[in-house]
Amino acid sequence: MNDLRQNKKMGTRILDTVERVGNKLPHPFMLFLYLAIAVIVFSGIIASFGVSFTHPGTGEETAVRSLVSAEGFMYILDSMISNFIGFTPLGLVLTMMLGIGLAQQVGLVETFIKSTILRAPTKLVTIAVVTTGIVGNIASDAAYVLIPPLGAMIFYALGRHPLAGMAAGFAGVGAGFTANFIPAGTDVLLSGISTEVVQTMEPGMIVHMTDNYYFMIVSSIMLIIICTVITERVIEPRLGKFNAKYGAKEYVEQELDTVGPKESKALLVSLAAGFVYLVIISFFIVPESGILRGEGGSIVPSPFISNIVPILLFLFLTISIAYGIAAGVIKSTRDVPEMMAEAIKSMAGYIVLIFAAAQFIAYFDWSNIGVWIAVSGAEFLESVNMTGMGVIVAFIFLTTLLNLFIFSGSAQWALMAPVFIPLFMLLDYHPALVQLAYRIGDSSTSVITPMNPYVPMVLAFMKKYDSRAGFGTLFSIMLPYTLVILALWIVLFLIWTGFELPIGPGVTDYKG
Repeated sequence: MNDLRQNKKMGTRILDTVERVGNKLPHPFMLFLYLAIAVIVFSGIIASFGVSFTHPGTGEETAVRSLVSAEGFMYILDSMISNFIGFTPLGLVLTMMLGIGLAQQVGLVETFIKSTILRAPTKLVTIAVVTTGIVGNIASDAAYVLIPPLGAMIFYALGRHPLAGMAAGFAGVGAGFTANFIPAGTDVLLSGISTEVVQTMEPGMIVHMTDNYYFMIVSSIMLIIICTVITERVIEPRLGKFNAKYGAKEYVEQELDTVGPKESKALLVSLAAGFVYLVIISFFIVPESGILRGEGGSIVPSPFISNIVPILLFLFLTISIAYGIAAGVIKSTRDVPEMMAEAIKSMAGYIVLIFAAAQFIAYFDWSNIGVWIAVSGAEFLESVNMTGMGVIVAFIFLTTLLNLFIFSGSAQWALMAPVFIPLFMLLDYHPALVQLAYRIGDSSTSVITPMNPYVPMVLAFMKKYDSRAGFGTLFSIMLPYTLVILALWIVLFLIWTGFELPIGPGVTDYKG
């Protein structure tokens, strides 16, 4: 018992040190600016040695490009604005905040939490937040915007530390991004890339979107348990009691009075309006010929999935306006845009931060440094000539490392699949198994890499509750999730393959 307590204290001290050192880093805006400068300098150094490689996607000889050159200088100038306004998460976050912010401004979020979640057993709240994050991945990146802030609001309303709620939501969405109980867009994207590569080796062979399905169902359950335990046993005890004096007024001065008859009636009206909206949307989805269906009547992929953000925006606007009118908060049409503008004001810090983050990520991509690192890692794995499941585990670790430099799951797989699928197929491993190993490594580190475009957003929301929070705070909170999830996911993978259980429908003979 004493050893266990000492280990906990040691773990807490390590995380405290990580947070303390991390928070001594410059302001996140300046940090991204310095990282962008580092990429500029580093690209110049590498390019000066004439480094080149065969691009795994195109098969063409590709050189690391220098930003310390006439071409690079012109790129920096020409792309600065487009890097900023073309940064996909920026538009997504601001669009969703129009709807979510309006719901907060009219009081809908507060009333909903009081009327439902506050009445639920406390033990189920963490599980609910994590599960929502994992299941919410079917909405793709929209889940990053919705779930972590909602988790913070719920925990704060319950008198728990809001940063723990935000961490639980972020872990569910980020570290569990590739797992789900139903096939999602990620399955379609990855299997499509895998199939394209596989057919260069064996024409006619297909990696189906369900080929990892059985393993991912069990993984989802495991991730829910892991994230819940870490949140309640590690993160909350370490964070301690929440100090509201460091939080933004509009976030920490939420009153927890009981819901009055007027608010209860308004909530019912908003739910009815939301139900009507969903019924209307279902007319475009349920029929096989619905305009929101994909080719052949598919749901995944489909216009419904690819346009989930505007669909969710209109849902939030519908229920928020209905609630505001019924509660007497919205008295004229001008109240709606004014409240939406007030919500966007709170995102000013995030917008400023994204300007620097967008430049850093764009420079890294343009210089080809990320692809060069990926190809070099592949060549290393091939050179060590490992065999057995050890090489698959080494591949998982390589993926976690590369995920720190190339965040997009589909983009990274598009680079790695042409190299590793043929390599492992020559060793008689099924491509679906290689894809599964990639998914484990890709998800585990997504909550700690600065290349994740939603990390700045989560940090911006953290600062709403604690102005002292920095990258060190975020990193120290999310690191336990990454380490434990990666370790136990690999254990599950080894047990699963050791007993030769099918990883998906029909995928049983997958080991070399």
